[in-house]
Amino acid sequence: MSELLSIVVVESDRDRALQIVDSLRKAGEIEIYVIGTTTSLSREVQKRQPDVVLIDIENPSRDTLEELALASGPLERPVAMFVDQSDDGLSAAAIEAGVSAYVVDGLQPGRLKPILDAAIARFKMFERMRKELAATKQALEERKVIDRAKGMLMKAKGLSENEAYDILRKTAMGQNKRVADVADALVTAAGLLS
Repeated sequence: MSELLSIVVVESDRDRALQIVDSLRKAGEIEIYVIGTTTSLSREVQKRQPDVVLIDIENPSRDTLEELALASGPLERPVAMFVDQSDDGLSAAAIEAGVSAYVVDGLQPGRLKPILDAAIARFKMFERMRKELAATKQALEERKVIDRAKGMLMKAKGLSENEAYDILRKTAMGQNKRVADVADALVTAAGLLS
């Protein structure tokens, strides 16, 4: 997030939008853009690239909720959604769609800053978890390729597992590459030759 927080506020009611803007201004240095309609939400969010999207809606349907959440880019930034009423399962659907904060009973100016802070913190936590999961998946895939390459070397040259790994490691060091890259090249070459 940048030093100056930028927020897109999605609110169709002009008076309510002004109330939200006033509350946000009291919270500190914030750059605020108000969008009065949800029809061009995705385009406006892409154009503005805000740090946070704040959506205020009276009584959303499941479809409206998911559409709003997806249009506001919940995997790219925190999304705080304020609703006046919520049917069973809508909060779970909002969280599934990536909404960082889903607040029922509408937007109350005094609660705005702490809720936004919580939404930002929650978003950052999930972003870290997504990155860690992606890194873990990549490491697992690399481990599979290395194991396959070791198996190929063991079979072709009659080596032990340690000897096969040493060959991969020495080759990687000699070529200034990662062991996983050398293993991938070996597996790919073997696939082409078979």
